[in-house]
Amino acid sequence: MLRQDFIYPTGIYLDGNSLGLASHASLKAIERRLQEWQQQAVNGWESWFGLAETLSPTLANLMGALPEEVIATGSITMNLHALLATFYKPTGQRRHLMATSLDFPSDLYALQSWAEREGAELRLIPSRDGYTLEEEDIRAAFQDDVALVLLPTVLYASGQLLDIGQYASLAREKGIVLGVDAAHSAGSVPHQLHDWGVDFAVWCSYKYLNAGPGAPGGLFVHQKHFAKLPGLRGWWGHQKSSTFEMHQHFTPEHGAGAYQISTPSILALAGLEGALEAFQKVGMQDIRARSLELTEHFMALLDQHTPELKVVTPRKAEHRGGHVSVQHPDARLLSLALRSRGIVPDFRTPDLLRMAPVAFYNTEEELEKTVLVLRELLDSGSYQQFRQQETRVV
Repeated sequence: MLRQDFIYPTGIYLDGNSLGLASHASLKAIERRLQEWQQQAVNGWESWFGLAETLSPTLANLMGALPEEVIATGSITMNLHALLATFYKPTGQRRHLMATSLDFPSDLYALQSWAEREGAELRLIPSRDGYTLEEEDIRAAFQDDVALVLLPTVLYASGQLLDIGQYASLAREKGIVLGVDAAHSAGSVPHQLHDWGVDFAVWCSYKYLNAGPGAPGGLFVHQKHFAKLPGLRGWWGHQKSSTFEMHQHFTPEHGAGAYQISTPSILALAGLEGALEAFQKVGMQDIRARSLELTEHFMALLDQHTPELKVVTPRKAEHRGGHVSVQHPDARLLSLALRSRGIVPDFRTPDLLRMAPVAFYNTEEELEKTVLVLRELLDSGSYQQFRQQETRVV
């Protein structure tokens, strides 16, 4: 779609769900901010001071939000803590937290810390197959004694896409706060955070947003909550027009901007600044359509040529995110063998091989070659030679 805009490595790259590729626009933006630092020194803050806010309109389009409801800041776990400090208010019987048994562990660590602090329970929605969740199990967990629910838009391991609009409506009916982790959907799946009525959301920008390793994350706070004061406050969330008056009392910036805490890395923000240019060229509906084409083609190839690999990603488009996960007892060894052949997938313990055909830069031909190599590896058993090799992925 925009492959020429990215710096594509040698071989076949199918790990954009972990780290998106560098774009020429990102490198130019980082270089521009570096030059400003070199040439202007501290005077560069005249253009850097409101940089995060200038990115909000584009982020809002991606996330289905108002510009003032989103801000590029922090990281997923840091932003989640800041939002839990604001929105998790246990009272009486309504005090427990709820997540899913398939959440990314860092989300659970954050929730555990708040549950322990308040003497509450962290309840986890079970999975019947170890990879996906059933709608009735999710709905059943919205109990009257639950204060806050955190749900992923897309499950990081299997790629299952949840119907967040449905659960936001249920949360309102039950008087429960709903937060969302959109790490594995931001940039690959359209969102309607505002219209769904989600209370808050967090995401990262180094996966499908292609902003670079460790790039700043993002957060959403629904307009209906703008009167709340952030539970964790810092000078970067203070009203920008009076920041340097150095008042001893916090006056929040309007909207999601109030949830910024510390001075951001301008060079990291520059990576996101450049990366968002691709999303100004191509809309999310087109990105989603292309993503579904690629994942459907990939699953059909896997079914036809490698039936030993069990596709655990849901088949229906409305239940599928941007990556395809297959189960095999030797998934770790297969991932290492593929990398030795110049094909970069992703492994998740204990037995999942994840591969993301990214709309911006992957092709059908790459998927076809990948499946042929997998078939060869399975037939020859040559992947077994990697049994003693360590695997470490982020």
